[in-house]
Amino acid sequence: MTDLGPAGATAKNMAYPLDAWYVAAWDHEVGRREILARTIAGTPLALYRTEDGRPVALADACWHRLAPLSMGTLVGADGIQCPYHGLQFNSAGRCTHMPAQQTINPSAMVASYPVVERHRFVWVWPGDPMLADPSTIPDMFQMDSPDWAGDGRTIDVQANYQLVLDNLMDLTHEEFVHSSSIGQDELSESDFVVTHDDRTVTVTRWMHDIDAPPFWLKNMRDKFPGYEGKVDRWQIIEFQAPSTIRIDVGVAKAGTGAPEGDRSQGVNGFVMNTISPVDERTALYFWAFMRNYRLDSQLITTQLREGVHGVFGEDEAMLTAQQKAIEANPGHEFYNLNIDAGGMWVRRIIQRMIEAERIVAAGTAIPEAVR
Repeated sequence: MTDLGPAGATAKNMAYPLDAWYVAAWDHEVGRREILARTIAGTPLALYRTEDGRPVALADACWHRLAPLSMGTLVGADGIQCPYHGLQFNSAGRCTHMPAQQTINPSAMVASYPVVERHRFVWVWPGDPMLADPSTIPDMFQMDSPDWAGDGRTIDVQANYQLVLDNLMDLTHEEFVHSSSIGQDELSESDFVVTHDDRTVTVTRWMHDIDAPPFWLKNMRDKFPGYEGKVDRWQIIEFQAPSTIRIDVGVAKAGTGAPEGDRSQGVNGFVMNTISPVDERTALYFWAFMRNYRLDSQLITTQLREGVHGVFGEDEAMLTAQQKAIEANPGHEFYNLNIDAGGMWVRRIIQRMIEAERIVAAGTAIPEAVR
């Protein structure tokens, strides 16, 4: 356990930091000669690829009359043409053509946002481009490692992105929301440990010598046909600022050394989650389930993706209802339980990022407390 400190969390949803990497799309969603419209952290984007395959993210509003560039067409090696009056912009956002005139207004530009393609995702930095360091993109190496196999989907969440983070940082809700698949009494009964620094939060929980819930029993039998015995189960939740959570999950035959590091007698998965705020009430939730066993089985990949999709559908329904209740009770203060420790630290980290940006925007020095 850890000291929760002062409560501090409220039903009123906080905003989101802009100086951060967010996933804008799966890599396959950004086609070579197509334009994808997405809003990330309140920023409308027109996403496309240049002829050589490089992803581009421009502000989705033409300099001239704010017509959405995502409704336009791609031109040349790296350009996009406005659908309204035909102005053309290159991948850096500079206007390269104006109809019916030879002179191009030098102020004719649209914002071009830093973009990195990594871990099967297209990441965008909506804030100050001078601060965009690709080395700070959250680590999700399992997504494209040959030692792991899996797939995922996107959920259009009708709720604030921090509610999704709360949900993922406290998995005791599985006992009540997912009782037919991954939930069991031991989730609430077991101890957990929370650790954190200025960018990460980790919640670790072990459950020893228990019955495997249906989801995990099926996975054990995929590797160990007919298995019936007790298991040791683990959940290690790792938050990476501002909104990525990897969850190391699995079960192993009880007493075979999994808590000490030997997971060979079990099945191990990583639930990969990265949530991009659209605005203060909606979010895009990109997720995948990756495993390190039976890597050649597309059947297992599909079964796991569809099984997790069903589980997350239950979360989606709860989050949507929760968002509606928050909007109906705007002054309500959240109350915190011990199980909220991980989520509270996540909210503190995000709030410090937001406050630091506000202070910089105001032109004042950043206090030590929010660094």
